[in-house]
Amino acid sequence: MPEGPEIRLAADSIAKALVSKKTTEVFFTYPHLKKFEKKLTGKKVVSVEPRGKAILTTFDNDLVIYSHNQLYGRWYVVTGDELPDTHRQLRLAIRNRGYSAFLYSASDIEVLKANQLLKHKFLSKLGPDLLSQKPGVGELLERLESAKYRNRQLGNLLLDQGFVAGLGNYLRAEILFRSRLHPRLRAVDCCRGDLERLATEMIRLTRRSYKTRGVINPPSLVRSLKAQGKTDKEQYRFSVYAREGEHCYICNDRIERIDSGGRHIYFCPNCQSLPG
Repeated sequence: MPEGPEIRLAADSIAKALVSKKTTEVFFTYPHLKKFEKKLTGKKVVSVEPRGKAILTTFDNDLVIYSHNQLYGRWYVVTGDELPDTHRQLRLAIRNRGYSAFLYSASDIEVLKANQLLKHKFLSKLGPDLLSQKPGVGELLERLESAKYRNRQLGNLLLDQGFVAGLGNYLRAEILFRSRLHPRLRAVDCCRGDLERLATEMIRLTRRSYKTRGVINPPSLVRSLKAQGKTDKEQYRFSVYAREGEHCYICNDRIERIDSGGRHIYFCPNCQSLPG
């Protein structure tokens, strides 16, 4: 599933093509949304904004298309009357005179009034968005130390969109690795310095992923790995994620994998050792 940085990049691309332009066609595959096609065709797109892993496309008649990619959804933006080269199933199309934005394979699409967003079943439960709302270290510390979250294992907590919005499987693994914290630890098990480091890395790595289009490793390490002949992006992108059995770039121990939150999480048993 795409994580916050990928959704933000998709929203940027859609916004560049659609914002401030009137639509010439809006098409929905789902029958219950067909009634909105005429209401949105000929209207101007005011904004395209991510909220966690969802995208909100707002029109000048106060209607908003809510879309969530789920596991398989994908946006394509093309010029003119081009069609994407894909075998996916079309769910939503928004066209104007210069561009078209297509959403394929997504199952979670709604049309809402702007004043309904705060009560939406998904949006109303989201924690602060690390990219759109840009919470500071202090705000994240307060959440980590709160009664609601301090007894949750960190590996599970970082996937909880109610804690913070936008984190997913690769980001939680890399954040915990750079914070030197084992996924089984809870916030209550950590000292203040540990939690400050965790909050800092949550912000830093999420924004780095957005800026670099998914390259999490520090620039100096990326340069070193490229100099070693690792030219494929997947070979220099991560420190621990999907690297089970390979050597840690810091201590040379072997990366391990466990299940956490119903999904695999990768970590270094030496750099992220459990106390005792």
